Amino acid sequence: MVDDLLRTKGLSLRYPSGTLALDELTVDVPRGSVGLVGANGAGKTTLLRLALGQLRPTAGTIEVVGRAVADDPIGVRAHIGFMPEHDCLPSDQTAADVVATLGELAGLPPRAARQRASEVLDLVGLDEARFRPIGGFSTGMRQRTKLAQAIVADPEVVLLDEPTAGLDPIGREEMLALVGRLADFGISALVATHLLDDVQRVCDQVVMIDGGKLRHAGATQALLHRTGALRVEVNDGAGRLADLLGVAGVAVTVVDDSTLDVRVDGDGGHVLDLVRDGADDLGLALHALTTRRTSLDELFLDQPQ
Repeated sequence: MVDDLLRTKGLSLRYPSGTLALDELTVDVPRGSVGLVGANGAGKTTLLRLALGQLRPTAGTIEVVGRAVADDPIGVRAHIGFMPEHDCLPSDQTAADVVATLGELAGLPPRAARQRASEVLDLVGLDEARFRPIGGFSTGMRQRTKLAQAIVADPEVVLLDEPTAGLDPIGREEMLALVGRLADFGISALVATHLLDDVQRVCDQVVMIDGGKLRHAGATQALLHRTGALRVEVNDGAGRLADLLGVAGVAVTVVDDSTLDVRVDGDGGHVLDLVRDGADDLGLALHALTTRRTSLDELFLDQPQ
C-alpha cells in the first residue's frame, strides 16, 4: 500500500479569467484523516477537482494514492469517494435509491450495491429514513446522504468538501463523529474546510493553503505544540510582570490584573526562567503556570503572508 494519500509537485492552475487558483503547490500528504484548511477562495476546491481529474493543471503534477491523475484520471477516480459541498441530490428520489445507484456506477453489482447502500445509510444514521424522498430531508440528513454515497463503494480515500456546511451545532457534532470513524474502516479522508476547529478535533494531519500557496503542513498535534502560550497567574501586578518580560523581548498578553499569557517558542525553558526571575524581582507570588496550546486558528493567523 502506498503511504501517501496525496502528492503534488509544483502544482499550479490558472483559470482562463487569469485567476491563479494554485501557485506551485508542493506537498506530500500521508494517509489518515487530513484537514485541508484555508479561507474561502484559498484553492481548496480547486485542489479537490484536480485530484478528481475534473481539471487539468497549468503546471506541475498531482498523484492520489500513488497514481498520477494525468495518466489515468478515470482509474484514479475508481479509488476515490467524493462528497461535494453543493446540494446535488435529486429531491424526488429516496436515499436508498440514490446511494445504491451511485454504488452501481462505481462498479458494484446491483444486489451488492443495494445491500451496501443499506449498510452505509445505517452507518450514517439514516436507516429509518432511507426510503423517504430526499426532498423532505433536513440539511443534516442531506449531508449524511452525501457522505453515504461517498463511501458506498469502499474507496481508499474520500474527499469531503465542507462536510459541516450549513449544519446546526448538534448536526455538526454528529458529522464530525462520522468523519472521525472513517479511519476505523480503512478509509483516509481529505477534509476541505475553513473551520479550523473541525480539523483540530478530527484530523491527525493538516495542510494550510492561502491564495493558492502552501502555508504549512504537518501533524496537527505537532503544529499545535510548535508555538504555544504559557498561562501565568500571580497574586497581583500582572501588568508589571508583562512590562518586565516585554523588555526582555518576550511577547505577552495581559488577561487581567493577575493573569497573563506568555508566548513560548521551542522548549520554553528560557522563557520559564524569565517568568520565575521576573516574578521574584517584583515580589510577586506565582500561583499557577499552565500550558495553553495554540489553536489552529491562531497558528493560521500567525503564519507570514
